[in-house]
Amino acid sequence: MTTLRKTGRIGAGIALATAAALTLSACGASDGGGDNAAATATSLADFGTLEDLEKAAIAEGQLNVIALPRDWANYGEILDAFAAKYPDIEIVEQSPDVSSAEEIQAAKNNKGLDTAPDVFDLGLTVALQSTDQFAPYKVENWDDIPDALKEPSGLFVGDYGGYMSVGYDSSKLPEPTKLEDLLKADYKASVALNGDPTQAGAAFAAVGLATVLSDGTLDDFQPGIDFFSAVNAAGNFIKVDATPATVASGETPVVFDWDYLNAAHSAENPDWKVVVFDGTGYASYYNQAINIDAPHPAAARLWQEFLYSDEAQNMWLAGGARPARMEAMIEAGTIDKALADALPAAPADSVVPTETQSSDAGTLLGEKWASAVQ
Repeated sequence: MTTLRKTGRIGAGIALATAAALTLSACGASDGGGDNAAATATSLADFGTLEDLEKAAIAEGQLNVIALPRDWANYGEILDAFAAKYPDIEIVEQSPDVSSAEEIQAAKNNKGLDTAPDVFDLGLTVALQSTDQFAPYKVENWDDIPDALKEPSGLFVGDYGGYMSVGYDSSKLPEPTKLEDLLKADYKASVALNGDPTQAGAAFAAVGLATVLSDGTLDDFQPGIDFFSAVNAAGNFIKVDATPATVASGETPVVFDWDYLNAAHSAENPDWKVVVFDGTGYASYYNQAINIDAPHPAAARLWQEFLYSDEAQNMWLAGGARPARMEAMIEAGTIDKALADALPAAPADSVVPTETQSSDAGTLLGEKWASAVQ
């Protein structure tokens, strides 16, 4: 199966689609990498209180994170806030730009070592493929997380998400109002993806969006492949992986990416605008999980508790992403209303691929993508 790299409110349509992808049974947990009860703790109750968990994590003194770019959905602020709250826990930020699949491989390669990642941030496809690598854990705010966004035993849990969008430099190019606009001569040598769709979750989703906006379904990504083949034939597709640096330099003036990542480029380029096309939207959440062999199992669980706290959930909002607990926080009055109101309007209808659809699309892309854009 092909593996993927990281890439308003998410509506009921997304919840239903995601639920279909999460109908799997819990996998058993073995002893983790730690040498205390933290390695098998499945909830805060196993520690006693949050203060007890904090003491255990501080005693470990370290948290290894991986694949967390600081400019991705406001992770920089989130990491710094955790470090400020727990100054006695050193955060070791490993390989911020690796793929979801490479996160799992790093855990396997470093099993039993103090350098192994404690926690993961993963696209859904890789999470579904890797459940035997996770330790089940339910955070204190578990009930606030929609059922459709969490594996029932807590092996992995959706945390933040958004919609596939198109960002563009409005000082150089006209606004694309529909997918087909990107075939026009105005966009010559301009259209880029965030990675290779056979490896990167955001690029994979771009092909998915092109599929559903070309009257296809997620059961068959061929219409999306055909669209990008046409963009390439028109001379508009560029084989440069979009990054903040390529956007800032003007090398990639049109980028398919998650709306919260595209929105972040406006900090460097005030002319950078973001469009979520009318019609069916393509949505996704990224998932948190704990390494079953985490060398710092208490710190790993404390990190999860922090990520699902009101404080960190509002930080996702500050990064333009939609936090998993958003609905519950709106009801409780703990949401940052100004940030929530600033989110782009969500599409009326949205889709999320199931595990089977993701697997089939990955196989198809592996067979067809390279020749489609050669």
